Amino acid sequence: MSRKRLGQLEAEILALLAGAEEYLSTAQLREQLEGSPAYTTVNTVLFRLLDKKMVERAQRGRGYVYRLLVDEADLAAGRMFDHLRVASDPSDVLNQFVHGLNPAEERALRALLDRPEE
Repeated sequence: MSRKRLGQLEAEILALLAGAEEYLSTAQLREQLEGSPAYTTVNTVLFRLLDKKMVERAQRGRGYVYRLLVDEADLAAGRMFDHLRVASDPSDVLNQFVHGLNPAEERALRALLDRPEE
């Protein structure tokens, strides 16, 4: 089993919660994560997300279940902006990003860029 950085695991947990239609338990999240992270590791990430007020939890039986409180698109865009702000060459970062897009993502980006400004 390869170990993931906590930031990567946090992003994966946020994505799972964003796609969920209901609250999810630590065990349910762990089952859907690749690499079988330890239950305690998933719990640690959930506690950190709870402290950051990115998720909320509710009691279900003797355990807790979690759901996303923030908008996933806002989170991803914020991370992208953070990376661009600290890059020595933001144009190069954008170039690498665009060249890494698949055709569907490229079409979506092109459509957004071609829209008239509001």
